[in-house]
Amino acid sequence: MKSIVVAGAVIINERLETLCALRSSQMSMPGLWEFPGGKLEPGETAEACLIREIEEELGCTIEVGAQVEDTLHTYPEVTVRLITYFAVIKKGTPTPREHEKLVWLPTSELESLEWAPADIPAVKRLIEELKAKSI
Repeated sequence: MKSIVVAGAVIINERLETLCALRSSQMSMPGLWEFPGGKLEPGETAEACLIREIEEELGCTIEVGAQVEDTLHTYPEVTVRLITYFAVIKKGTPTPREHEKLVWLPTSELESLEWAPADIPAVKRLIEELKAKSI
């Protein structure tokens, strides 16, 4: 079975809302939500991948922070290792270049979306961490 490594950015704004990206009909698993990011290129770190992918997909520059989750999920056709990191936007405004749409949601509303299966552990970890910090 094919195996890929993907990095995802849990981008938090100044209102403590999280950026959620809806997969478009041109992507695999259309209609599901995810943290934006993409596949690591050979020799690339997850952090460098996120900086590159967010510039390509959203047209903005981010600063990558602490790791949120490292998940291994097996879909019928591929096994995905998804490594998610907290991030903040340093320059620009996110614009959906590949996704159907983007929304900013408070932590309390994240579970209202239908997430891609590999992203669900990061969503749960994010909710746990933010609740623990009383955010």
